[in-house]
Amino acid sequence: MSKHRFLPDLETASPDQSRQWQAQQLVRLLRYVRRHSPYYQRVFRTQGLSIDAIRTLNDLTQLPVTTKTDLQLHNADFLCVPRSRIVDYVNTSGSLGSAVSVALTERDLKRLAYNEALSLACADGSRSDVYQLTTTLDKRFMAGMAYFMGIRKLGAGVIRTGSGLPGMQWDTIAQIQPTALIAVPSFVVTMLDYAEANGIDYAASSIRKIVCVGENLRTAGFGLNALGRRIQDRWPQVRLYSTYASTEMGAAFTECTHGQGGHHHPELLIIELLDANNQPVGPGEYGELTITTLGVEGMPLLRFKTGDICQLHTEPCACGRTTARISPIAGRKQQMLKVKGTTLFPQAIYDVLNELPAVENYQIEVHSNVLDLDEVTVNLGLREPSDWLVEQIRHRLTARLRVTPALKTYSPADVHQRLFTGYSRKPRIFVDHRSNLLV
Repeated sequence: MSKHRFLPDLETASPDQSRQWQAQQLVRLLRYVRRHSPYYQRVFRTQGLSIDAIRTLNDLTQLPVTTKTDLQLHNADFLCVPRSRIVDYVNTSGSLGSAVSVALTERDLKRLAYNEALSLACADGSRSDVYQLTTTLDKRFMAGMAYFMGIRKLGAGVIRTGSGLPGMQWDTIAQIQPTALIAVPSFVVTMLDYAEANGIDYAASSIRKIVCVGENLRTAGFGLNALGRRIQDRWPQVRLYSTYASTEMGAAFTECTHGQGGHHHPELLIIELLDANNQPVGPGEYGELTITTLGVEGMPLLRFKTGDICQLHTEPCACGRTTARISPIAGRKQQMLKVKGTTLFPQAIYDVLNELPAVENYQIEVHSNVLDLDEVTVNLGLREPSDWLVEQIRHRLTARLRVTPALKTYSPADVHQRLFTGYSRKPRIFVDHRSNLLV
């Protein structure tokens, strides 16, 4: 560890040193799963793999990938420890629609806390901060628990307000004076709308930074996207930080103060960007983020394909870290749309709609027509609907996307009900009827 409490030496080492260290950990991991993982034991046996021949990161391509479908269909077979060693169970949506359990040991929970302390420190956090945590800790949700434990590991203070209730959020800020929020960007916009409607002077509040989770904040060039600008333009006193994570990896990629991509923590993950044939993409190309977990005891994963498409940036950062950084997520592979010959991801639609103050909320639905082509419908929650406004939204979408999705108008309350049907813990902004997936 360097002189900074949460800046490991590995994050300022040369790329060659980092790769050599990771190669050693990879060898240990392969021996561990060969000994303890029913799933990988079966894969090695049926494919005739000799893992002793895998000695470097370049040898990773000799291993098959692990998919979300594999994790769902063989969930229990990934467990490497007796059930008596499991201290917490979290879940994530599987690629076939039902929940996948991820089991964590005490050591895994400590790794999770360490990851989030590293990430918050990367985002200029310190023990002098007080974080208002607006994500939930219930419903087997990993993120809220990870942030809570990471804040404690960092030595900072935490206020567990949970999601929703903007009035309560502002009352808490006024009473306890936190320095930072951890929040979904669109909820921050809701908080600002509430403050303006109720005469709250948020510019004079104690909040100085926001760690933004769950939604893209930046464009591919690292400028703020429409959603980020809606926050920053109204609240210039705060600094915004993007972070990306997934339950399966138990780790995060978080921006530093320079805002040039989410930093990789090499002691926690080996990362690859793969093409459709599971081969590494070229420099600067988009690929599917694929991770191999390091230090995971309960359910380690080899070459797990996250489904998320991004770019990798490998030049050293001005913050002093030499680790790779990932770009904002361009989209999820399974969400890719092909509309009248044009390929796009839902994020492109989100970016247009987030620029329009008249659109309070929205949901995207995609169906297959009789020709097995994608048809997209945008359900708009409009404050003051009119034919003129809908036509303006249609023109804006067509100009930016080069295709025109169908538009339906609802009240914001009706769209909110669509977004939070059943026991959903996050809004279902994209609903895929092509394969009965809700994402």
